[in-house]
Amino acid sequence: MVPMALVEGSSVRVRVPASSANIGPGFDSIGLALGIWDEYVVTVTAEPGLSIEVEGEGAGELPCDERHLVHRSMLRALQQLDVEPPPGLHLSCRNAVPQGRGLGSSATSIVAGIVAAQGLCAIAARGVGADGSFDHEFTNNLAAAIEGHPDNSSASIFGGMTLSWADDVDPGVINSVQLEVVGDVIPLVFVPGAQLATAVARAALPEQIPLGLASLYSARVVLLVEPVTRTPELLLPATRDCLHPEPLPASFPAAFDFLDHTPAKDRPLPTPVS
Repeated sequence: MVPMALVEGSSVRVRVPASSANIGPGFDSIGLALGIWDEYVVTVTAEPGLSIEVEGEGAGELPCDERHLVHRSMLRALQQLDVEPPPGLHLSCRNAVPQGRGLGSSATSIVAGIVAAQGLCAIAARGVGADGSFDHEFTNNLAAAIEGHPDNSSASIFGGMTLSWADDVDPGVINSVQLEVVGDVIPLVFVPGAQLATAVARAALPEQIPLGLASLYSARVVLLVEPVTRTPELLLPATRDCLHPEPLPASFPAAFDFLDHTPAKDRPLPTPVS
């Protein structure tokens, strides 16, 4: 069977929101979409080769060749969809999401590439313009596979706050549910002046935490659903985090000023009811 080819001259526009992940104790599992958007236009061209333009955040810094994350993610999606990559492609990027500052810039690029690939495939299959729909499950699974964790990408795909977990039978299948955030909860984003690579931040995390803290903070993850959807006054206890406070001073000192400075080991654990 000959793989489907994309249509020369076809074009799609994709807008993807920023996200904040690891909300409170929800490490690698809870993400929140934000009102900052990257916008991409992907066009199949008659002229062979890849052409990339970047405006806004990352202009002059991001690669404008095959290394660009939107392009790489698009090729990965086309491979999964059994579609030949086009000989010519133009990618226009208007970035509003700051790069490398904890707002999911890599996730926006990954999701954009996967969704753009589906849009161009829809045009090739139907011979008409894409209707704006895309396969959320396919996008969610592939984006998580490319990035290595689903929290940022799932929030960008579904919007609102998302809870994500790997399937019990097939860990490659990511399940996500969307929570509608109550109107009284308004995210306020502090954008640092310096970049911090995700790999550097993750390398600073401890490999193990005490069982008592694990029990305490798993309960906080469950609690977090309540203030986000119904009772905002519980946000402070629900977002208390045990994984990041101690490693932060070494990897990103400025962020430590916003947190409770009491080391996790010195914070009292709740007394069980006898």
